[in-house]
Amino acid sequence: MTDLDFICTDVRADRHAAGPTLVFRLRITAPQETRVHALALRCQLRIEPARRFYAEAEGERLTDLFGERSRWGSTLHPIQFAQVPLMVPGFTGETEVDVPVPCTYDLDIAATRYFRALDEGDVPLLLLFSGTAFSGPSGFQVSPVPWDREAAVRLPVRVWREMIEQHFPGCGWLRLPGDVIDGLLAFRARRALPSWEETVRTLLTTAETAETAETAETAETVEGVR
Repeated sequence: MTDLDFICTDVRADRHAAGPTLVFRLRITAPQETRVHALALRCQLRIEPARRFYAEAEGERLTDLFGERSRWGSTLHPIQFAQVPLMVPGFTGETEVDVPVPCTYDLDIAATRYFRALDEGDVPLLLLFSGTAFSGPSGFQVSPVPWDREAAVRLPVRVWREMIEQHFPGCGWLRLPGDVIDGLLAFRARRALPSWEETVRTLLTTAETAETAETAETAETVEGVR
């Protein structure tokens, strides 16, 4: 069955999920005379970064993903966002289903860094479908759903931010190697720091102080040479 059509009509955050989850509302249309007993789908979601404008501050924050803005003509490639399975119950003609997509706030993930870099507007997404269709007036006719079935949707940045804020208010997550965590634990214990926040702030302050002193020393050396 290759004549299925997919349209994404809405996207929202699931306020009752245990973790950050987006819910995409999907409308699926088949020929009126075709009885679809079930669809076993795979849904791949991709970010299409070339399909939106970026303010100057957003562009600076996206440098680690795409390089300098002058290179974006060759570096603004799609970003894999998620891949989820979906079982669609039987229908004739048309049906609508929800597609729940669990999200992460791990900053090692390119999609998360992309979302975090944006201030406002929409995120252009493309949903691509494949899988198996079970159809027929009596019994089952099994046929593939090819990868050229797709649906575009724009996810408001505010929806993603509200979803993350609901589960991780004012926070972010970093994944570190075990030896780095051991070093942080030792540093925190030596300084008797009360929290991880204070530990990181102390390290940043120490680094900034050393950088300032190094800059001043370099300036004095240059002045002496003159």
